[in-house]
Amino acid sequence: MGLFDRIRRVVSANLNDMVSKAEDPEKMLEQAILEMQEDLVQLRQGVAQAIAAQKRTEKQYNDAQNEINKWQRNAQLALQKGDENLARQALERKKTFTDTGNALKASLDQQTGQVETLKRNLIQLESKISEAKTKKEMLKARITAAKAQEQLQGMVRGMNTSSAMAAFERMEEKVLMQEARAQSAGELAGADLESQFAKLEGSSDVDDELAALKAQMSLPGGSPNQPQLPQQTTAPKSNNNEVVDAELDSLRKQLDQM
Repeated sequence: MGLFDRIRRVVSANLNDMVSKAEDPEKMLEQAILEMQEDLVQLRQGVAQAIAAQKRTEKQYNDAQNEINKWQRNAQLALQKGDENLARQALERKKTFTDTGNALKASLDQQTGQVETLKRNLIQLESKISEAKTKKEMLKARITAAKAQEQLQGMVRGMNTSSAMAAFERMEEKVLMQEARAQSAGELAGADLESQFAKLEGSSDVDDELAALKAQMSLPGGSPNQPQLPQQTTAPKSNNNEVVDAELDSLRKQLDQM
């Protein structure tokens, strides 16, 4: 393959690719319909002209037939009058119109066939145009659907799915952490309430123990049925008891105020 042939093929391939890319299906369909309608207009004009020529030839043929009949009658009249020469001239005129009529008849038959063919072509073209319009609307709908699907696919391809899923995972982790904090706060609140009740129970135990201690020591506020401790005779011990009694009285007042 020569260099120029290769260049020609490359140029042709590039031109064909450019034409293919430039072809908008919707616009091409519209243009095809317009061209078919232009052909229809021209065909209608051709049919009209053919019918007019047929009518003209038909009139000429009918006129020739009328002349033939007229000269036939003239020839018969001349013979009836005994003028054979005049009858011969009439028959010659008849023959001329007969030849003309035969030519017109052949032309008329040909024109009639052409008109019938043109009419069939006209009907077929009208049917094709109607079919093309219907198909055009269907193809336009398919083109619209294809474009919408192409745009949707482009949007799907453009979406950063991994990033979106990572965002969902981060939000899920935050929700889990918030739930854990809420649960911890609830547990702490419950523990604090239990500690308060434990304190109350501990205070009750101290009160019971204090009452038992007072009863054993026969101090004011103690039970009379409890055994009394032996009296101490030494002065320092009495002073110690007074100090203890004062401290116990203070404790009782504090407990009464709680």
